[in-house]
Amino acid sequence: MTEKKLKCGLPQDEAELKKILTPEQFRIMVENGTEAPFRNAYWDNHEPGIYVDAISGVPLFSSEDKFDSGSGWPSFTKPIKAEAIEELPDYSHGMVRVEIRAKDSNSHLGHVFDDGPGPTGLRYCINSASLRFIPRK
Repeated sequence: MTEKKLKCGLPQDEAELKKILTPEQFRIMVENGTEAPFRNAYWDNHEPGIYVDAISGVPLFSSEDKFDSGSGWPSFTKPIKAEAIEELPDYSHGMVRVEIRAKDSNSHLGHVFDDGPGPTGLRYCINSASLRFIPRK
């Protein structure tokens, strides 16, 4: 996890995060990992609701903007609020990509690509382990 002061009330170091996250969540959110496609919690979830940051609880994505990209990961055309996420260049694995991080928790969410449907043309490809789904009541 990149060094950054987190908001008051959120876990402030990796030891605290290890207490609240599963090993898989820690690997993905803190160590910038990627979960397996088609074998994650939300890739095929079609229920209405919102997806929040698994650490901070900040709303990140809506089911209204979710689409089936065929990638095996939850994909969205846009975040609920652009201010809730941060985009950073990612040159890992011999590729040039744009990493998406949750701004409040500074956790790795996934990547954004320019091959999505309208109206944005973007595909936010997000790891389920970085999210918690809250069904609409």
